[in-house]
Amino acid sequence: MPEATVNFIPFAQTLEDKSLALRRAEAHTLQVNTGLLCNLSCRHCHLRAGPGRKEVMGRETVAAVIACARRLPFTVIDITGGAPEMNPYILELLAGLAPLTPRLILRSNLVAMSGRRREEIIALCRAHKVVIIASFPALNEAQAEAQRGEGVFARSLEILRCLNREGYGQAAGGLELNLVSNPAGAFVPSGQQAQERQFRQVLESKWGVSFNHLFTFANVPLGRFRDWLERRGNYDDYLLRLAQVFNEDSLSGVMCRSLISVDWNGFLYDCDFNQAADLPMGGVRRHINDLRRMPEAGEVIAVADHCYACTAGAGFT
Repeated sequence: MPEATVNFIPFAQTLEDKSLALRRAEAHTLQVNTGLLCNLSCRHCHLRAGPGRKEVMGRETVAAVIACARRLPFTVIDITGGAPEMNPYILELLAGLAPLTPRLILRSNLVAMSGRRREEIIALCRAHKVVIIASFPALNEAQAEAQRGEGVFARSLEILRCLNREGYGQAAGGLELNLVSNPAGAFVPSGQQAQERQFRQVLESKWGVSFNHLFTFANVPLGRFRDWLERRGNYDDYLLRLAQVFNEDSLSGVMCRSLISVDWNGFLYDCDFNQAADLPMGGVRRHINDLRRMPEAGEVIAVADHCYACTAGAGFT
């Protein structure tokens, strides 16, 4: 007999059918997207960031972000992009935010940390104990470069070794270096703990690289990754695959419940993925200059079908 057809159920309907809701808890994290300019054009990028993008956070918005962090008690500030290192005001942003939060994070594709500004950026990160979260999608060179571009693998290893020499990723160094891995294609990642053990063993034995933690995430079907899925005719199948491993227990820990995302122009979102989907926080376009209080616990979070990527399996926290 032919197999029964499995119908896709939109994310919002899944929540309704299960009598669930995605609502805010206490907000404690400000995520700052410094712009869509990037030295890479990764296939899995949900923002379509790349070398030709002109959207870059300017000095006025940088000042507005720092002013917001000064008036509101964020315990984590998370700087992302694009490639944050390519923003002309990144040093100003890091130095301005560091005294205002106990945990400052810089997300890097590693390759953007090379070049003439490398020493300056790393020195500033060391001085302020900035946590570095580095994209390192795969241990296989061909697989990583199919996703990110030729030559990226070796250059990423070079920067990881440089960070290790500066004290990052060492057991007793106090400078945190975490890696992020994601699948090369349209499938859900395997277990995070097993992957972390594998990455630790291979990176140390083959290349002498150490790190603190590995996070594994499903690719979010937005931006360039959605374009790739649609060209291959896999978009609907991928969404269905994510929906089939929806884990309602992951809802309590998804990052949007405790995060405020600000784009390069200063506008607010529940998360970086809703930023890519142009779903403003609370359904109303607001600027960071107008943020005078934290969102209240219980406020509704904007959802769409891409939210399945954050609630598949172990989730995206």
